[in-house]
Amino acid sequence: MTDIKIDKIIRSKRRTLGLQITHDASLVIRAPKRMPLYFIEKIVREKSSWIKKRQKIAAERAVRLTPKQFVEGEEFLYLGSAWRLSIVDNNPAPLLFDQGFHLSKNHLARARETFIYWYKKEAAAKIKERLDLHSSLSGLKYNKFNITGAQKRWGSCTPANNLNFSWRLIMAPPEVIDYVVTHELAHLAQRNHSRHFWKKVSDLFPKFKECRAWLRKNEHILSVF
Repeated sequence: MTDIKIDKIIRSKRRTLGLQITHDASLVIRAPKRMPLYFIEKIVREKSSWIKKRQKIAAERAVRLTPKQFVEGEEFLYLGSAWRLSIVDNNPAPLLFDQGFHLSKNHLARARETFIYWYKKEAAAKIKERLDLHSSLSGLKYNKFNITGAQKRWGSCTPANNLNFSWRLIMAPPEVIDYVVTHELAHLAQRNHSRHFWKKVSDLFPKFKECRAWLRKNEHILSVF
């Protein structure tokens, strides 16, 4: 047994083992259906230094991160920039963006849900735009795409060539969105995270290392909770 607590094991048809440290410092394991527990624990022991380091970072971030307040002047992210919120009396829509966010006073009671709905619509439009561009450039064809509420998994690729993306990506800079889009497109050619896969990602998006590092450093701020 390992001295590191495994909070959750999610088994699927995937071929490789994935380690995930959530925003609250929990350890989530994504594993193939038939992978034995002793092998999972062996990998956790081998990766214990990395896990503890990431859990420490996540715990420190959780202490610093304060919940969003839907009040005048609060800042919300959109495409990598922070924009101030204004509470207005008359809006043609519950939430509008024009060099800042403008929230109708009538929707203050459901402000968080209103923001999430707006973010999801914007994410669907922007990600579809970037997905179709990179699909055309690379020749990698996907079946369909979905916007999800995933809190940590930025994107995923199913065996049916469907691509999934978290709506929270719309808060990240455009080049980070491009990285996640090309990452998932690369999975259409390589279903693992081998060196061949990362070579494919590099071919599609040479700046991927900088964007991957940005996500790892800033993932905790891409939230309205």
